[in-house]
Amino acid sequence: MRKSKPKKRILTPDPRFNDTLVTRFVNELMMDGKKNLAYEIFYNALEIVGNRMKDNEESPLEIFKKGLQNVTPKVEVRSRRVGGATFQIPQEIRESRKVALSMKALIRYARERNGKTMADNLANEIMAAFNEEGGAFKKKEDTHRMAEANKAFSHFRF
Repeated sequence: MRKSKPKKRILTPDPRFNDTLVTRFVNELMMDGKKNLAYEIFYNALEIVGNRMKDNEESPLEIFKKGLQNVTPKVEVRSRRVGGATFQIPQEIRESRKVALSMKALIRYARERNGKTMADNLANEIMAAFNEEGGAFKKKEDTHRMAEANKAFSHFRF
């Protein structure tokens, strides 16, 4: 490559939990540069999670992190043309992409849910991910199933 790799941007931790993972999630959740609104939605969602899962001894932030970990895929399939055919080749995902994919899935399926507010939808999706169910967890399972089905083509890896 002629160009050098771009430098990684340093994210400032969020104000409430002092966690960069939360900042990364909020940046993904944000639309049209409305970061304060995104923070408000996220914090309200964690409040809802805390209220609904009082019997659980973990904090809402720990529930969020566990839910995010539950929807994080380990492998993905990539298309590769060999000869005239296109093969789906399973590949392991690097760590930063794993986190990005899981966040995007969680937000996407929260947006698709039917609920009153986005905070409510996000809370429901976080709780579903924590309990290993819901749309984002199903997407991870489907990705893994597809990779398992195409394991025979892994020797085409590039």
